[in-house]
Amino acid sequence: MAELVRVFDPNGLTHRHHACLRISIGRAGSRKGALGPVVSGVEIDRFVVVTGGPGSGKSTLLEALSRDGLSSTEEAGRGVIQDQVAIGGPALPWSDRTLFAELMLAWEMRSYRWAQRRSGLVLFDRGVPDVVGYLRLAGLTVPAHVYAAARKFRYHQRVLMAPPWPEIFEQDDERRQDLAEAERTYEAMVEVYAELDYQIIDLPRADVATRVEFVAKRICPPSGPTAR
Repeated sequence: MAELVRVFDPNGLTHRHHACLRISIGRAGSRKGALGPVVSGVEIDRFVVVTGGPGSGKSTLLEALSRDGLSSTEEAGRGVIQDQVAIGGPALPWSDRTLFAELMLAWEMRSYRWAQRRSGLVLFDRGVPDVVGYLRLAGLTVPAHVYAAARKFRYHQRVLMAPPWPEIFEQDDERRQDLAEAERTYEAMVEVYAELDYQIIDLPRADVATRVEFVAKRICPPSGPTAR
């Protein structure tokens, strides 16, 4: 259970954590125009993944953190679906799951390269390992190149995982999964990230302000501005 703390602003950050995130943004370095996946531990620590099952409040949390000035990526699955529907393409989870997964992988790799050109913390709405989890969940073979990408494109050691939340779960045009599949998705992501030696941190089922504070406390250690 997350420790509840006093909230000072609408996004739920205390003054201490607000300053911590701002300092992290100002001090963290980036390699402008970098073409390959990062290998520096300092840079990897800038890339924080938020993942889990669909309909668990993940994107709402990222929107709140983005309003505080943090950079964030767009979820690959939703973006690919929107693009494919717009052009009548076949790479959809209800049409061609293998092709859909390939486009998600390309999207995530492109997001990673985009993040390398940013300064400071970057929040990822899912990451490359999610593609492995998706393929497993779909009962499809995970190609060697997808495993290779998951091992090569590394993120912050701590991965924030949004657990299933029946009370807020809703379907929409892109999110056609039911709650049972959302729960299986969560379990698949926990399994994949754990296999890749990430530390899984479950987000509390709580209001956005409390979740923002929870995230800030995990990104910002008590004694310094940047997380390790």
